[in-house]
Amino acid sequence: PFQVVGGKVKKPGKRGRKPAKIDLKAKLERSRQSARECRARKKLRYQYLEELVSSRERAICALREELEMYKQWCMAMDQGKIPSEIKALLTGEEQGKAQQNSTKLAKAGKTEANCSNP
Repeated sequence: PFQVVGGKVKKPGKRGRKPAKIDLKAKLERSRQSARECRARKKLRYQYLEELVSSRERAICALREELEMYKQWCMAMDQGKIPSEIKALLTGEEQGKAQQNSTKLAKAGKTEANCSNP
């Protein structure tokens, strides 16, 4: 049985467009091109991720070195010595302020040293 919809006769069966006769060579070439583009995108993505990992590893190394430097400063201040780097920071200030700050830094260094040791 046929249906009449809007003055047109429709046959029962599959809906949608009929598959066009696609040239097999063209289809294979499109598939190859798509695969080439996919591999290129994948390569770029991996390069980006490798660069990101490398930069993060460098940042981690720099932070570890900085942390080690601060640990050394704290250990020196625990022994009553003021590291030359901290003295250099304090030399630009007034003598009274420098003495107050060095006392504060020494106390802070001891606190930090105690907190950082597990």
